[in-house]
Amino acid sequence: MVGHMALSLRERERFLAEPHIGALSVVERPDRAPLTVPIWYQYTPGGELWVRTGPDSRKARAIRSAGRFSVMVQRTEPTVRYVSVEGPVSRMESDSRERSWEMAARYLPQDKVADFVEYDRTQLGEHIAIYMQPAHWVSADLGAF
Repeated sequence: MVGHMALSLRERERFLAEPHIGALSVVERPDRAPLTVPIWYQYTPGGELWVRTGPDSRKARAIRSAGRFSVMVQRTEPTVRYVSVEGPVSRMESDSRERSWEMAARYLPQDKVADFVEYDRTQLGEHIAIYMQPAHWVSADLGAF
């Protein structure tokens, strides 16, 4: 198809490293479609992707059970482009103020980060960081469309 192109490894890693809102999907029950929810995530090209969530959240329980999850990100301007990555959980760790700050700074204006981190740490309850090692990628840029 004219204008349709899978992204190179470098292109998809760079795109995933941008601060898009991800759609996290994980199999929760074998008789249902995957649980899919919007989520902030962090990724550095060549590394692990990680998310933060409550340790007893629905998605955390599903990820523990499945042992893997996927994240899909997309944009519509200047071209329609998406990257989906799936892989096994590589580790789960207790959250920290530093991780909360890093994630907030990725998505919020600089002058809002400190207030959000304070709110996050005092009002949203305990969090864990769940790391995934990207194993399978699907990507495309629809070019002129």
